[in-house]
Amino acid sequence: MRIVFAGLFSLLATGSAFASGGISCTGDDSKAKFEVGGGVTHGMGGPLFNFEGSIEVLDKSVAEDLRKISVTREHVAQYWLDGQDLRLVIYRERAEGDHGYVELTIRTQVSEEGVYGGGYELVVFDTKGDTTGEGKRVEIKNTTSCFVE
Repeated sequence: MRIVFAGLFSLLATGSAFASGGISCTGDDSKAKFEVGGGVTHGMGGPLFNFEGSIEVLDKSVAEDLRKISVTREHVAQYWLDGQDLRLVIYRERAEGDHGYVELTIRTQVSEEGVYGGGYELVVFDTKGDTTGEGKRVEIKNTTSCFVE
């Protein structure tokens, strides 16, 4: 995955005529791992393109099909890159069966040119096997870093 991001950023950085760059965010701790990123234009609202990544929850109590997922542009529910702030909300539901989802919220601010630091919150919700009608919710919070070109 890192090679894909490095290649994307190298391609995008080869000329100013493209008026585009990229973003990449990572998290790696004892409870979760993620790596997401893609291209972003520097005009007309800065839309994302070629966005992809993976999210892994290390908590074995989380259903297996929600522990490791891949994400694409269609899973980006919200995106904000405005000067000092970079925010992303990535949301993916279970495809079939009982309701369940993984939601990753990233909130960062620029710490030096191109480097953004802050935190993430990862929420996993699952109704599979639930008899209470409330579902099971797992929340993980920690720090993250993002790079923006």
